[in-house]
Amino acid sequence: MTEFHWRTDALTLTFGCDAAAPVALRSLRTTDASDAGPTDRRLDQPLVEISAIGHGRFPGGFRHVDTVLGAALRYTGHTEATDGDVRELRIEQREAGTGLRVTSVFRAEAGTAAFQTWTAVDLELGADAAGGSLTLDFVSSFATGAFLVDTGCSVDDFDLLSGENDWVAENRWRTRPLREAGLARIDRDVQHHPPRSRCLVSNRGSWSTGERLPTGALLCRRADYALAWQVEHNGPWSYEIGESRHGAYLLLAGPTDQENQWSTVISPGRGFTSVPASVGVSRGGVDAALAGLTDQRRAIRLPRAADDALPVIFNDYMNTLMGDPTTEKLLPLIDAAAMVGADYFCVDAGWYAEGHWWDTVGAWEPAASRFPNGITEVIDHIRARGMVAGLWLEPEVIGVHSPLARSLPDDAFFSRGGIRVAEHGRHHLDLRSPAARAHLDGVVDRLVSDYGVGFFKMDYNTMAGPGTDAAGPAPGDGLLGHNRALLGWLDDIQARHPHLLIENCASGAMRMDYAMMSRLHLQSTSDQQDPVLYAPIAAAAPASLLPEQAGNWAYPQAGMAPELFTFSLVNAILGRMYLSGYINRMSGAEVDLVTAAVTAQKAVAADLRTSHAVWPLGLPGWEDPWVALGLTAPGDALRLALWRRPGSAVSVVVPLPAFAGRELEAVPFFPAQQHGWSWSWNAAAGLLTVTVTVPAPTARVLSLRPL
Repeated sequence: MTEFHWRTDALTLTFGCDAAAPVALRSLRTTDASDAGPTDRRLDQPLVEISAIGHGRFPGGFRHVDTVLGAALRYTGHTEATDGDVRELRIEQREAGTGLRVTSVFRAEAGTAAFQTWTAVDLELGADAAGGSLTLDFVSSFATGAFLVDTGCSVDDFDLLSGENDWVAENRWRTRPLREAGLARIDRDVQHHPPRSRCLVSNRGSWSTGERLPTGALLCRRADYALAWQVEHNGPWSYEIGESRHGAYLLLAGPTDQENQWSTVISPGRGFTSVPASVGVSRGGVDAALAGLTDQRRAIRLPRAADDALPVIFNDYMNTLMGDPTTEKLLPLIDAAAMVGADYFCVDAGWYAEGHWWDTVGAWEPAASRFPNGITEVIDHIRARGMVAGLWLEPEVIGVHSPLARSLPDDAFFSRGGIRVAEHGRHHLDLRSPAARAHLDGVVDRLVSDYGVGFFKMDYNTMAGPGTDAAGPAPGDGLLGHNRALLGWLDDIQARHPHLLIENCASGAMRMDYAMMSRLHLQSTSDQQDPVLYAPIAAAAPASLLPEQAGNWAYPQAGMAPELFTFSLVNAILGRMYLSGYINRMSGAEVDLVTAAVTAQKAVAADLRTSHAVWPLGLPGWEDPWVALGLTAPGDALRLALWRRPGSAVSVVVPLPAFAGRELEAVPFFPAQQHGWSWSWNAAAGLLTVTVTVPAPTARVLSLRPL
């Protein structure tokens, strides 16, 4: 067997191939790890799995491995390139029977222990495929079994970290053994075929994170090793883990025929490229694995000068105006937001509505009844108070009763069998359509130029199902085309308006993926209105997002119990503050505490772009009584948020192994008073014991620094 290596400053990838087998990624290690040494050839999982109508799997089943075309691919060459700190590897393979050509692309920043990868497929001219074309129904973005090779362990030794997501119950993580996640133990030597069980984690429809999170990790209990990944697509995706006769595999993919009604026809000169995914390896547990993904997210972002600003944004919606803004209601809120130090003020849903608006949206014109002197009076007042003005916008939908539903052509909308898709009182725009795109370009350009809007809260509340067959037989392919057109549209409007910031919001966080977040400024992490339930959402958000993109709501209210008031503010300190609440109705002491929280969050924001999250009590469970999140800070320091929820013990022991053996200074960060909280440090054991005498719910942020 022939092997070749691809190295960066942080990674070494070893590939194997020969004349009788496809290319396989045989080892994936950090550069400081020992060489895995020779491995059993039978452990190899093909790097690419691909199937087409007429070219399925052997043996058949639900799994996306054992594809006939994938097994028939043969290595034809590879090339490497360097562009500054970015390294790229391209591996070429060919399937002789059909003339299928497959290129696996790997791209990495030199010092990041992760890479982005995808698969490009084409068909050679004069290929033997029927009619000179192939109908693909599955293409993997990545596949490997290297995690067994690199650890010398078995499937029995691995846990899967995965995340579930739902409206107002986002970022719910759990860790479980692979044997409990779906991989049944059988006697593989006795059977005539490989195992057919699998662990499949996938998401359907146009909400990319409507049920599951596209991030996961394999954690080895017997070795210092973690393999982490994220699928970077704003539509359907999946990851699959299973066993082969002698090994195991991890496979990452975008939409599939089996799960998502996706297929596409390729022909010479008309190929297909899979959705990208990022994969990282680390020597450590959950925190190290997710820190590696944090570095990779920063590496793949498309930075703009405007992204350097991390403003505190006041939004009038949550537990405040709730979609009913008027000039009379907004002006005192604007004054109050400026008084406590907000940088942006966003007028949320309803600004365009004369009355009931859900199924009439689409024109995005200010409602005269809400703004008797025009919305410019409100926006000018925002500017006069030293803030940037923002508006809520839901661009991809047109209400079924909107005049635009009649004036825009049929090809501007999703349809199935010639009938427009209608969900939740809305039609869905298809951004492959020039008419749809021209409409949205006009809306954005008008709002920016006429009103000086510098921020959009871009919402997406309608799940459009499997897609549209308006331009082809497979609705999943139509959805993929729209998804990619949406990304192109976002790139174009930000190029035209370089100072415009855009929040990604989809019913809270129903489209929280890194196709979107590699482009956008921040993500609303939830629509959760209860601050006590928000705590685990806020604490877990950096597992899915960069800390500097995790927009957590803080919505204290006048007259709240003091500890709950503080609790609500702590939710937003270690991330990006998304502030709401009737600050104009608060007492002087309450206003002072909100001002202090804004000041504290801005101090955190100064370090956010280089910080990493840690979870000393583990990633929080939805019902956990105590919740903890730490963010690293300069000088080997740590800012630690602790939430005590109702029903919990009055004390908690927080393991901080990074500080073990050293004296530790622990002081209040927010609020500045220590009232009702005390702590002690056991340097030898690396344990911080926190005791609380005030009733739950209560929360604090501490600043920890080794002496």
